[in-house]
Order: sequence, then structure tokens, then C-alpha cells
Amino acid sequence: MKTLSFFRLVLAVGLCLAVGAVGSLVTAPKIPTWYAALAKPAWTPPDALFPIVWTTLYVLMAVALWRLWQLHGPSPRRRAAIGLWFLQLALNALWSPVFFGLEAVGAALLVILALWLAIAATIVACVRIDRMAAWLLAPYLLWVSYATALNAAILALN
Repeated sequence: MKTLSFFRLVLAVGLCLAVGAVGSLVTAPKIPTWYAALAKPAWTPPDALFPIVWTTLYVLMAVALWRLWQLHGPSPRRRAAIGLWFLQLALNALWSPVFFGLEAVGAALLVILALWLAIAATIVACVRIDRMAAWLLAPYLLWVSYATALNAAILALN
């Protein structure tokens, strides 16, 4: 059972970090060019902060998934929480290609608003079965709230 638990944790962390890595492939080339040329609000964090924050958040997200998967038996509530978790991850994976790849700031704002709603719904679903999983997602919701405001400000300034 410990081997299965470890495998599930590695799989969850690997999945989240893979989403981050794919996003960075789209993002990194645009940072010194297109993104640097955008007008941004004064409260924009330094570029170097983003990978640190996102790596931390991806690990927290992975542990939340692992807790749902490993510590709770199959049930409709668990299935709903995990389904919402995957929905938010898909929306997370979509944002970078839209914002950076397509340079579509307005469309990215719609994606990140949907992401925010999906994270909030995931937290609500997690609270019902695993409060720790919900708390692990709270920093993610806070950061995406900030990122949503940043996306909106960039749209307004450009």
C-alpha cells in the first residue's frame, strides 16, 4: 500500500509540474519580447517570482489531489472533487498558451476567470471530504485572484 501511495504522489506531482513545464515553453520566449513591451501596473511582481510561486503552487495542488485519491475511498463526492480538480488544471494549462502564445490578453482574462471559478468550486468540493486538501488549494486561489487582477490591468493598459 505504501508503494501505491508513493506512486500516486509522484504521479500527481509529475502531472502538475508537467503542466507548468509546458506552460513555460510557451511563456519563456515571450517574456523578453512581447510581455516586456506591454504596459503593466506598478504592482506587477518581478518576472523571477513567477516560476517560484507557480512551482510551489503546483506541488500544493498535487498534494491536494494525492490526498483525495489516496486517503478517501471512491464516492460521488470524491469523484466530483477530483473531476473539478482536473477541470481547474485544464484551465490552468490553457491560460499560458492563450495569454503568451496567442498574445490574447482579453481571451486570457476569460480563461483565468473560469479558472478562478473552477478553483473555488474545487475547494468547496474538497471541504466536504478533506479539509486539508481544500486548505492546500487556498494559496492557489489567492494567487490566481492576484493574477486575474494583473491580467485585467494589463488588458486595460494595453
